Amino acid sequence: MAVKTVKFGGTSLCSAENFTKVKNIILADKARKYVVPSAPGKRFPGDEKITDLLYLCYAKNSNGLSFDDTYEQISERYVGIEKELGLKTNIAQELAAIKKNILSGASEDYIASRGEYLSGLLLADYLGFDFYDAAELISFHADGTYDDETTQKWTQKLAETQNVVVPGFYGRKRDGSIKTFSRGGSDITGAIVARAVQADVYENWTDVSGFLMADPRIVENPKVISVVTYSELRELSYMGATVLHEDSIFPVRRAQIPINVRNTNRPEDEGTMVIPDAFLKYYKREGVLTGVAGRKGFTVITVYKDNMHNEVGFGYRLLRVLDRYNISFEHVPSGIDTMSLVVQETKLKEHLEQVLREIQRDCEPQSIEVHSNMALVATVGKGMIRSLGVAARLFGALYEAGVNVRMIDQGSSEMNIIVGIENDDLNTAVKAIYHAFA
Repeated sequence: MAVKTVKFGGTSLCSAENFTKVKNIILADKARKYVVPSAPGKRFPGDEKITDLLYLCYAKNSNGLSFDDTYEQISERYVGIEKELGLKTNIAQELAAIKKNILSGASEDYIASRGEYLSGLLLADYLGFDFYDAAELISFHADGTYDDETTQKWTQKLAETQNVVVPGFYGRKRDGSIKTFSRGGSDITGAIVARAVQADVYENWTDVSGFLMADPRIVENPKVISVVTYSELRELSYMGATVLHEDSIFPVRRAQIPINVRNTNRPEDEGTMVIPDAFLKYYKREGVLTGVAGRKGFTVITVYKDNMHNEVGFGYRLLRVLDRYNISFEHVPSGIDTMSLVVQETKLKEHLEQVLREIQRDCEPQSIEVHSNMALVATVGKGMIRSLGVAARLFGALYEAGVNVRMIDQGSSEMNIIVGIENDDLNTAVKAIYHAFA
């Protein structure tokens, strides 16, 4: 029988009504045996996320201020959910113990993690599932970095069980202290659990019906991406398309486990399947475009020198200048006599003049040009490799929209084409490319 790990985000568990939706989803498929909940999110605009309230409790207590009012908000949310669902979790006792620990000087990570912990207790009770504390399953090194080797050992026991709730977002260090992932880290917990139980699918339930082919703030009603490979997702996420926590991809990617992004409020929608690249041959997709995304705020430094391509070590000397100032580059388009460095403006900051002087000194170019206020737009799709006329359609669409292309870069994978344009042309370019392919 198939096995699924299911993770539910904060909006999916923001109220008793949504807990009921989650229960119905889980019980609708017997394969959904492993459940990872987040802390309750916002119920309506202007509402507070439980995790934000917990961080506020820590801040107030650390500064010698009373956090009673804030903690009462937290307590009312959890007690209200318990009461509305008719549970006997005794969540008030748990809340009292947590408050006592805060007053005793508990760490910020411990306090922040209690949102998921309490959600997990309530959901396990509501489902009739076993509860496994993530602190007994997920390990961190003493310096706070994630300890994958130990975690794999600790999570082996999950495969021997079924119908289990594991709260997301946290684990513990070797000394027993609680350590959290970065915000959104419940996605990582879900991926770790999915790998541990060798799930057939990792379902990630949120408030959207999967990834969209373009930013809905730019393109009206963009289509949902039905299938996307891990490598395509990486390209789109880098350019700003975010639904999953980026780090959550890697545990399941290594285990070759597909991710299904679903909408808790529209469980009938199939959502987006995120699959290993090798699985793509088993899926049918329409068109060549997977998605288009863009980001503003780049600077391009273009270096000109005759016969550059025959000068051994030129690229090394050029990149070494960035290394001295701890500046990473995004792309390095080049020609026979030119090489360009595409860098985020925020990373250059006050170092631009020094960087230019050192490039002149170390590389002795004939000229250097700097183009700022550039946006990058990535057109992504595995199907582009096998399709004729993709570039013609792309650049034709930009021409028709009156967008001037300042830079072109196509990766060796031929999975994406990146163009550099003026910041002000970003929205126009994304719309033009989307409508040319969608």
